Amino acid sequence: MKTQQSVDIRNFYDEVPFDGDVMDSIKQTFKQQGNTLLTLAAEFNRAQYKLALSLMIQCKGHVIICGMGKSGHVGRKISATLASTGTPSFFVHPAEAFHGDLGMITPDDVVVLISNSGETDEVLKLIPSLKNFGNRIIAITGGMQSTLAKNADAVLEIKMQGESCPNNLAPTTSTTLTMAIGDALASALMNKRHFMPNDFAKFHPGGSLGRRLLTRLKDVMSTRLTKVTPDAPLKEVIVGMTQDQHGIALVMEEEKLIGVITDGDLRRSMMRDDFDLNIMTARHIMTCSPVTAYSHIMLSDAEAMMREHQIKQLLVVDAQSLPVGIIDFYH
Repeated sequence: MKTQQSVDIRNFYDEVPFDGDVMDSIKQTFKQQGNTLLTLAAEFNRAQYKLALSLMIQCKGHVIICGMGKSGHVGRKISATLASTGTPSFFVHPAEAFHGDLGMITPDDVVVLISNSGETDEVLKLIPSLKNFGNRIIAITGGMQSTLAKNADAVLEIKMQGESCPNNLAPTTSTTLTMAIGDALASALMNKRHFMPNDFAKFHPGGSLGRRLLTRLKDVMSTRLTKVTPDAPLKEVIVGMTQDQHGIALVMEEEKLIGVITDGDLRRSMMRDDFDLNIMTARHIMTCSPVTAYSHIMLSDAEAMMREHQIKQLLVVDAQSLPVGIIDFYH
């Protein structure tokens, strides 16, 4: 049944038509910003980036990001990215800093000042205090001859011909470049520090990535297992597999695992010329030496193992290699 809302949405496009010029402007924005990024990749000043990275990697305090307006919004994102990838960082609003928040900054901090023009008043007012504290300053700016650039220890250029805004006014391309510069710095620092997925998970314990990287199999495995003997009639095996939530049967002999039977094993056996439901047993169709994983390993490692072996179910065993659980992988 269609709701009033769905009807309204369906008719919305007819009521608010967009001509080809508007669609062309969207395409032009993508192309203009993409080309500007490619230009930056080809022409960035390697010496200045090396200097900025050296200041950041040797920083004994925090990498503090400051910027006004749209630069401030981008700065918050850059700071968040740095903090989540192994570089202690936080954002300080320059206007608030000038009215007391400078107390958050210590001499051990490196300060990144963002201003496309390099002449943003609230940002420039911080420079005398920062120099008095002894802080190193990294500038991200498009004004290479600006006051900000002249007072910075390292200058990373926002290199562009103009904004993608039709009036060349709204920060558009400049914010894209600034964010890309921040991402490039964070990625370079991750490479330098050999920052690995497990490190990333420490700062993201609540997300799905953190769950996979920090969770062990014993915490998520299902412990309901269907077990059969090697001589169990195939009919009995099929009944057990049908009732099992995973559709898998473990073949046990003298309390030891000697094989597994999956839906795929059953299907393949039915294709054999000698298949006979009345006389075949579990031993005839089981897969010997199944892929297993110890219960203490991380879920992320188990998923990698399952991708490698191209399986969607993994049997979990204890230290004595006895089956204790199973996990399903549907990614």
